[in-house]
Amino acid sequence: MADDGVRYEFKSVQAIRGIEARSIAKWQKAGWEFVDQSQGTLRTTLNFRRPKPKVPWVLIAVAAGVVLLLAIVGGIAGALGGGDDKDRGPAKSPSEATVVAGGKPSETPKPAESASGESDADQVLTVENSKDLAALLAVRDYCDETIGTFAAKHEDRTIEFDGSISSMSNHGDYKTRYDILVHPGDKGPKSVAGPAFKFEDVNVSDLHLTGANIPDSVGTGDLLHVVARVGKYNPDQCLFFLEPVSTRIR
Repeated sequence: MADDGVRYEFKSVQAIRGIEARSIAKWQKAGWEFVDQSQGTLRTTLNFRRPKPKVPWVLIAVAAGVVLLLAIVGGIAGALGGGDDKDRGPAKSPSEATVVAGGKPSETPKPAESASGESDADQVLTVENSKDLAALLAVRDYCDETIGTFAAKHEDRTIEFDGSISSMSNHGDYKTRYDILVHPGDKGPKSVAGPAFKFEDVNVSDLHLTGANIPDSVGTGDLLHVVARVGKYNPDQCLFFLEPVSTRIR
């Protein structure tokens, strides 16, 4: 698609209803031009565009010429020096390569363990023992780039925090399966800090409710104590997916 000779690339992202302006500002800062939007029940689809970069054909041609020249020079050097291979000693076997000074084979380091004998990889992350999680729950922009960094670093780890349901809707046409958004803290739909955590396509039993009083249902505004496994972060939708391990109504 062209406009006055300018070719564009297009992007569509989804933002939580009510805070579209923050997503628009984020992508405009990244060089995207806001085009229009369409509102859904839970999220708003935002459409952007930006000019496609021109292909630097001259630089590509020069680079290709340099690569070809280096290949020719390398081939000549290899042909002239190929006769020296017979003077080299035999290659070390894998077992010899792992022997260190003193004649003892090197050992594969074991995972670090906590004082309780629990490895770091198995430890549940809380705001008390993880600076990364404490910082994550305090971010003021639910599209903050540090959220993706945390998700990549701690994928499949288990986290534990106090949160509240900020939004809950049926998943597709299902009557008893839901998409649930959870924010850190106690403010539910009025939450302004932390990521938009999402339990996707779950029913109430998937939340693994615990505690003395287990309700038959949950809803927007409910206060939760969440233990969940870290999933993927979708930077276009600014959604951080979690898999519930256990949930307690506070």
